[in-house]
Amino acid sequence: MASKRIYEVAKQYNISSNALVQMLRDLNHTVKSHMSIMDEKMVLDVNMRFEQEKLAAREEQDRKKKMAASDTAAKPKTVKEGPSRARPKTEAGKPARKDGTSTTRVEKGDGDARGRRRRSKKKKKAKVDQKEVEASVRRTIAQMDSTRTRRRRRRGDREDDEAGDEAVSVIRVPEFISAGELAEHLSVTPTEIVSKCLQLGLMITINQRLDMDTLMTVASEFGFEIEEQSEYGLEYIEDEEEEDEGVLESRPPVVTIMGHVDHGKTSLLDYIRKSNVIAGEAGGITQHIGAYEVDLESGQITFLDTPGHEAFSAMRARGTQVTDIVILVVAADEEVMPQTIEAIDHAKAAEVPIIIALNKMDLETARPDRIKEQLSQRGLLVEDWGGDVIACEVSALTGAGVDHILEMVLLQSEMLDLKANPDRRAQGVVVEAELDRGRGTLATVLIQQGTLRVGDSFVAGQFSGRVRALLNERGVRIGDAGPSVPVQIMGFSGMPQVGDSFAVVESESLAREIGNRRRQMRREHEFRQARPITLEDIYDQIKEGEIQELPVIVKGDVGGSVEALSDSLLRLENDEVKIRIIHTGIGAINESDVLLATASNAIIIGFHVQPNAQARALAEREKVDIRLYDIIYRVIQDVTDALEGMLKPDIEEQVVGVVEVREIFRAPRVGTIAGCYVQSGNVTRNASIRLIRDGIVVYESTVGSLRRFKEDVREVQSGFECGLTVDGFQDIKQDDTIEVYETREVARQLQTR
Repeated sequence: MASKRIYEVAKQYNISSNALVQMLRDLNHTVKSHMSIMDEKMVLDVNMRFEQEKLAAREEQDRKKKMAASDTAAKPKTVKEGPSRARPKTEAGKPARKDGTSTTRVEKGDGDARGRRRRSKKKKKAKVDQKEVEASVRRTIAQMDSTRTRRRRRRGDREDDEAGDEAVSVIRVPEFISAGELAEHLSVTPTEIVSKCLQLGLMITINQRLDMDTLMTVASEFGFEIEEQSEYGLEYIEDEEEEDEGVLESRPPVVTIMGHVDHGKTSLLDYIRKSNVIAGEAGGITQHIGAYEVDLESGQITFLDTPGHEAFSAMRARGTQVTDIVILVVAADEEVMPQTIEAIDHAKAAEVPIIIALNKMDLETARPDRIKEQLSQRGLLVEDWGGDVIACEVSALTGAGVDHILEMVLLQSEMLDLKANPDRRAQGVVVEAELDRGRGTLATVLIQQGTLRVGDSFVAGQFSGRVRALLNERGVRIGDAGPSVPVQIMGFSGMPQVGDSFAVVESESLAREIGNRRRQMRREHEFRQARPITLEDIYDQIKEGEIQELPVIVKGDVGGSVEALSDSLLRLENDEVKIRIIHTGIGAINESDVLLATASNAIIIGFHVQPNAQARALAEREKVDIRLYDIIYRVIQDVTDALEGMLKPDIEEQVVGVVEVREIFRAPRVGTIAGCYVQSGNVTRNASIRLIRDGIVVYESTVGSLRRFKEDVREVQSGFECGLTVDGFQDIKQDDTIEVYETREVARQLQTR
C-alpha cells in the first residue's frame, strides 16, 4: 500500500487531522504532527478502532431499545375515570378529602405528626433543589471565568487583592505604555525604571513600549500594583453572551507574511494574488501593512503583508496580534538575518504557528540545509529534521512549491479549528488608516467577529462613525464583510490609530457618546501628565544642559508608517543627543505644521506627502527645513547624519616626533635651553609637547623657540640636533624625553542605546 500522511487519511474518514493524531497516540503510536506518514500497522489499528466504535454504538442502541421496552411493560395501566367526580370513600364509608384523608375526626396528635412530616419533606426537597441550583450557578461561573480574557481575570484578582490588602498602591495604566510614561505614574525617574529592568534581565530603553506582564513586574518592584485601564464603553461592546457552539461557523485563516527585507515576501504574495503589488511601493520595498483576501479552490485565506525593515517592528508586532498563522519567508541563498530573528520572536510571543517558506530555490546558490540549521538554533526544528515545524521550498519567481505551502496553510487552519459567529455585531481591529483627499478618512479594518454592513454605527478608539461605503483591497465596493475579511471603511469622524479596536454598536448616538467620552478621558489623562515645573526639575535640567535635542515634526500618508517612523527615530537618541517629536499627523503638510516648526525650531519630515502651496511659501519665508522622503532608509540615514553632526567630536592625539635631551644650557633673559637630538619624526615651532622623565609625564606645554646652531628654524627632522625651550617650564634635565604630538577632531558615530 502507498504510504499516506495523517491528514490524507483523516480526509478519507471525514474527521479532523487533530482527532486522528490523538487517536494514534492513544493507540501507542509515536506521531509528531499531521504531516507524519502512516504505516500499515497504523492504518490497521485505526480501522479496528473504528469497527470497535461502530460495534459499541450498535450494542448501545440495542440496550437502549430493550430498556425502553421493559419500562413500558412494567408501567401499571391507568384506569380512566368516568365523568363522575364523586370522591373516593374511605373504610369508614366517609368521603375522602382532596388530600386523601378521611372527613372523619382524627386524633390531633396523629394529624400534627403527619403534617410535620409532609412539611419537612417539602422543605428538604426545596433545600436540595436550592443546593443544586447554587452548584449549577457556580459551575457556570467557573466555565465563564475560564473563558474570560487574561485582562478580566487579572482585573478580578486585583479587586480581591485590593479588598484584602489596602496598603498596596494601585495605579491604572493602559497596556503598551513606554518606560518613561510608567516612570511618571510611579513618580520615579526613567533611569530607575531602566536600571530595575536591567536587574530583572530585561534590556529596554526609555521610549520602549512594555506589555502588561512587564508593567506589572516592574511596578511590583516599586511597591505598586498595576490595573489595566480599560476603554470607556466596553460594557456595550465586550459584554456579549458566551457564543454557543451551534452558531459558530468556520472562518478563513488570517496569515501574516514576515521576514527580512528583500527576501521575497511581497513577491510570494504577488504570485499568489496574480497581481503586481510591488509596483505600488517605492523602491520595491513594502512601506505599509497590506491586507488582502485570496480565493482559492479549496478555501479562502486572508494575507497580511508586513514590511521587513527593522524600523517596522511595531507594525510586525501588531500583525502577530491579529493573525492565526505566520509564514516566515527566508531566502535560501542568504542567511537568517536579524529581522528574521525578530519576526520569530514576535510569532513565538504571540503563540502563533509558524510555517517556513524557503524562497529563491530556483537559484543555484540556494542552500536550504544551512537555513534549516540556523533556524534550529532559534528553536524552529523542521519536520525533515525530526521537528514539528512545516518547511516548504518555494520560488516566488517561478511559482514552484506555492501550491504546497497554500495546502499546508489550509491544513494548519483545519488543525486550529478557526470559528466565528457571523450573525452578531461586527468587531475587528484597525490595521491601517489614511487620509484620502476625495473620500476623507479611510481605514482598513480586519473583521474578527460578526458581519459588517453598510449603514452600521461603529466606534474605533476615540472616534465614531457610520459606514458609508465598504471597499475591498482593490477599491471595489462590497455590501458586507464577515469574519477574517479585510475591508476599507468610509465614514470615520476622525483618524483612528493603527491597532485600535473596532466595534459596531446599537445606534449612532451611542457611538458618538462613547467616542466623545473617550476623547474627554484622553484629554484628562494628558492634562494630568502635564504637571507644573518644580525647583528639582530646574536642577535636573541644569544638570542635563549638555544634552542637545533635535525637534522633529513627522507627517505621513498612513498612520502605520507615521507610528513606525516615529519609533525608529526615537531609537536613534543616546546620552548626548536625542530626538524630540513634537507633533505627528496624517495628511499633507499645512501652514499649521510650518508655524509650529517656526515656534519650536523644528524640521518637518514628510513621508509620502507633499506641502501645499501656502505651506511651501510660508516655509520659504520662515526658513523652515522641510524634508520629503518616500523610502524610510533615507529618513533614518539623514536624521542619523544630523544627530552625528550635533555630537561633540572626539579628540585624537597622534605622536609626530620623539626628542631626547642630551645637554642643558643656561642663557640670560632666555632661561633653560635644552640641547636635543630628534630620534624619530620631527619637531616644529609652537608644537604641543609632553616632557617625560623616568616614564612619568612631568609637564605639558608647547615649544617656545627652536634653533639649529644659531638660526631660528620652523622644523627639525629626525636624525638632526637642535636647541629648544619649553614655554613656562625651566626645570629641564639631561636624559629627559620630549614627546611631540598633534591633536585632531574626529567625527563620532551615533551609538544608540
